[in-house]
Amino acid sequence: MMSPSGWKHGRIVGRIHGLLWNHVSQNKLGEVFGAETGFWIGRDPDTVRAPDVAFIARENLPEKDPAEAFWPGAPDLAVEVVSPGDSPREVKEKSEAWIAAGVKLLWVVDPKFECVTVCRSASDVETKAGSDVLEGGEVVRGFRCSVADIFAPLA
Repeated sequence: MMSPSGWKHGRIVGRIHGLLWNHVSQNKLGEVFGAETGFWIGRDPDTVRAPDVAFIARENLPEKDPAEAFWPGAPDLAVEVVSPGDSPREVKEKSEAWIAAGVKLLWVVDPKFECVTVCRSASDVETKAGSDVLEGGEVVRGFRCSVADIFAPLA
């Protein structure tokens, strides 16, 4: 059993989900999934992970919805928002698990340092902050937002 996250974590997850959902739905790019959606990323031993936000491109969606409770396989984009109780080791392990499972793009969002670490592979990693632009690249085509917009308080 996991403790609920705090309001800051929830606000950041909500903003990212909203920004992605608006862009994806307007452009009919695929499906955006909310927190607690389980993705079956490993067998023997069975491994299910639930990112804070996920995206699957339209071309990677099956014709029929999966029958299983958890989505079979990794999403194209996984977003992990670091919780106050997450240790650096836990964040590293989550990131490595997503990359090993085949995620094409991983965003690790750090509220404490107001930055986003973008991982395209284990060796293609960059950190963005402030006015830097977070982009969806080939995974979420046309998506762009300022990193600062994810963390800014409401006006």
